[in-house]
Amino acid sequence: MAMDHAYKAFRTAVGSLAYQWIAKGLPSRQGLDEAADYLECLRERLKVNGLWVHPPLMVTATLDDDLGQGLAIIEKQAVAVGMCLIPLGLMQTPEDITDACRCHQPEFLGLTVLQFDTEDDLTCITNHLPRKTRVVAGGPLFAPDPGFAGRTGIHYAAKNAAYFLRYMLNTPVNR
Repeated sequence: MAMDHAYKAFRTAVGSLAYQWIAKGLPSRQGLDEAADYLECLRERLKVNGLWVHPPLMVTATLDDDLGQGLAIIEKQAVAVGMCLIPLGLMQTPEDITDACRCHQPEFLGLTVLQFDTEDDLTCITNHLPRKTRVVAGGPLFAPDPGFAGRTGIHYAAKNAAYFLRYMLNTPVNR
């Protein structure tokens, strides 16, 4: 019973943070990092694995982003809420991404995408992933083209870290 309370308390803290950011706007990059550090400390103090009893696995990569600032933020938030992470790195090929996903069988693939000319590569990736792997992507191209995610097979286009956290809160994980 105490463990259930601890998981509920952690989920409430993550939810409050995400909804506050959605309502009032994101903090600075430093603020995002500090919030992730706070969530990690809270998770450790409550002695919970994170949002889930059995932490899901997430593989992360970029196709066309050689800086990876957004990816770094999402990776830090993912670890803070208890996900196991396999970062592939920047500027990965579709083949490397799908090979890693077939090898590791993650529940999630996290991608940042910057260019519209990646549509064929994204479709190739989503068509060759394990059935259980859901693609969560972010990047500036999703706002001007709301249909881009659907056309390429992306399960969820996160507007920012707050929406990523909200999605993770509301997405069941089957292990």
